Amino acid sequence: MQEKSLSVADAQQRVDQIHAFQQEMQQLEHDDVMAISVKQKSQLDGYHNQLLQRLAMVYDVDISSQSKQLSLGMKIASMLGALAMATSLFFLFYQFWGYINTPVQVAILVVAPVLLFLLSLKLAQTEQGSYYSKIAALVSLACFVLNLSMLGQIFNITPSPNAFAVWSAFAFLLAYACNARLLLFFAIVSFSGFIAMKLGSWSGMYWISFGERPENFLLPSLVIFLLPQFISQRAFTGFDSIYRVTAMIMLFLPMLILSNWGDISYLDWDAEIIEGTYQVCGFVISAAAIWLGVKRQWGAVTNTGNVFFILFLYTKFFDWWWQWMPKYIFFFILGLSALLALMVFKRIRSSNLNQGAAS
Repeated sequence: MQEKSLSVADAQQRVDQIHAFQQEMQQLEHDDVMAISVKQKSQLDGYHNQLLQRLAMVYDVDISSQSKQLSLGMKIASMLGALAMATSLFFLFYQFWGYINTPVQVAILVVAPVLLFLLSLKLAQTEQGSYYSKIAALVSLACFVLNLSMLGQIFNITPSPNAFAVWSAFAFLLAYACNARLLLFFAIVSFSGFIAMKLGSWSGMYWISFGERPENFLLPSLVIFLLPQFISQRAFTGFDSIYRVTAMIMLFLPMLILSNWGDISYLDWDAEIIEGTYQVCGFVISAAAIWLGVKRQWGAVTNTGNVFFILFLYTKFFDWWWQWMPKYIFFFILGLSALLALMVFKRIRSSNLNQGAAS
């Protein structure tokens, strides 16, 4: 076994494979399909136990259902603790900020995020589970965001979208150093916001009004979605899914808005034509996302495509029937549409199962 070449996700998958194999062997022996000798069973159990211990020691993976439950609780506690400490820091700054002179304020704003950044790096190197390093990293990011915004107020610097690019770069650095998906999400959103603000500025609007043109997010969403295809995220647990799902949200939400309010589009067409165009694009692209997710076995992409396909469908139902149709019939039709979708998915699933059995 080459432990150093595995990611944490790969190690956890290997543990799950071992447990599934052991359960299947027990079932085969119980059904008298096959049986191995006592000596072979002893050798196999010994090998698996040693392998599980090594994986647990090197990667800090969960080798039992109890440890999985505890790990989930630790992750939730870590995230809540990080959010609470970042909020506490925010209010601490504003509570006593007026009593501190300017040089001390600047020193605090510069030193605090640097020290927390170094602390998070140190903890990431020494700690296996990265729980404490993620807390330090999130608090460091909160300090850094406060740093730029408050330095701007102290020195009367004109607000600029470039701050989002700097916050994004710092969040990317922390996310990859501490393997933190929450920080990666913040980095992606900040980066996309920066591109959208720049596109809005180049089109002639004030940068802070970038949200008035939802199409500003279409280009960033494409860049973010394709990024894991060119830069491997295998060493980081769940990063590729965060990229794809965030990109899909940034793609489908503007399309959903434009499919109902076409007059805020950049396109110089009639509003009804724009709305119809985005409605068709929404259905086609969400269906394509479902197909791509099934084909590539990207569960998060499939689920996100499903959610937005249903949102586009129900939005049209609302437009067509909500005003004049009795509500009980309206919701009955929604239920029927859900049953129809269930039948379609069941048929596709059966087709895949038959293909798998034939191969």
